[in-house]
Amino acid sequence: MTTDTWLILLHQLLFQGMFVAKNVVLKRRLGQPIRGFNPEASLSIAFFAIFIAVALWLSLAPGTHQTGDPARATTQAIALLLMLASLGIAAASLRHLGDSWRVGVIEEQRTALIERGIYRFSRNPYFVSYLLMFAAYTTLLASPLLLILSAIGFAMIHAMILREERYLTSTHPADYARYRRCVPRYLGLRKRTASH
Repeated sequence: MTTDTWLILLHQLLFQGMFVAKNVVLKRRLGQPIRGFNPEASLSIAFFAIFIAVALWLSLAPGTHQTGDPARATTQAIALLLMLASLGIAAASLRHLGDSWRVGVIEEQRTALIERGIYRFSRNPYFVSYLLMFAAYTTLLASPLLLILSAIGFAMIHAMILREERYLTSTHPADYARYRRCVPRYLGLRKRTASH
């Protein structure tokens, strides 16, 4: 296996390991479903699996890796930094969301609106971690195919975010409206308002 393959496998082991551990622990603790079965979530989960499989397949393709090339070393370093950022943001997201973590929207459940930790800088940091993963693998493998898939993945993530925003608007109308004014959808600095 190539270095690229090992990097992707290690990243996925850590990334998906955190995801599975959070789901198992939270489901046991709450004793209720934490997976919503809405189309946006189901399609996105399938798409993420396809994206990862394509990246692994490309990493194993013969003749796509130039060892000893200084530009290649720089590309790998950038991809590694993006993977580390992806893992850090994912870990912070899972930790700070606490018992409000869900996979997809579950309309009949009401969860707390989380504004602490990493959620002060992004309303959707876990999705940002996926976008960083897309960028990391696309950079690592310099693949136009992964670039196209990343654009599709962004559109799917955006659809999931819009669904969650509708849910949060209906369950926390005033608080979520204020939070939306202060914190960007993806990533950025918290805006100051008169109420803060």
